[in-house]
Amino acid sequence: MSLDDLVDDVQDANSALKTAEFDLDREARTELAMLVAALDPEDSDELVRRAIHALFDSYVQSGKLDFNLRSEYDTTYDEYLAGMSYDEMAGAGGQGLPQNEEEGRRYQY
Repeated sequence: MSLDDLVDDVQDANSALKTAEFDLDREARTELAMLVAALDPEDSDELVRRAIHALFDSYVQSGKLDFNLRSEYDTTYDEYLAGMSYDEMAGAGGQGLPQNEEEGRRYQY
């Protein structure tokens, strides 16, 4: 899969989520109720939005998002934001890559 596949999948998921409703298990419902009582937001949807932002930020900061994107789409979040791969950003000319096989092996473990 590629960056283009990721863009398509994100757009499809975004469209599907516009009408999404989520079921909460007992534990999640109890935890949300505790947060509502403690933080007194305007509505519980605000806490769900905050939770999504916190989880997303955690995955970005820890590198877990890039790891999963690289595994599934062979791309990173930065490449997604830029709309192009690192190779495309560098001119896709292979600049900076080893010129011969021996030079490239020097950095392999």
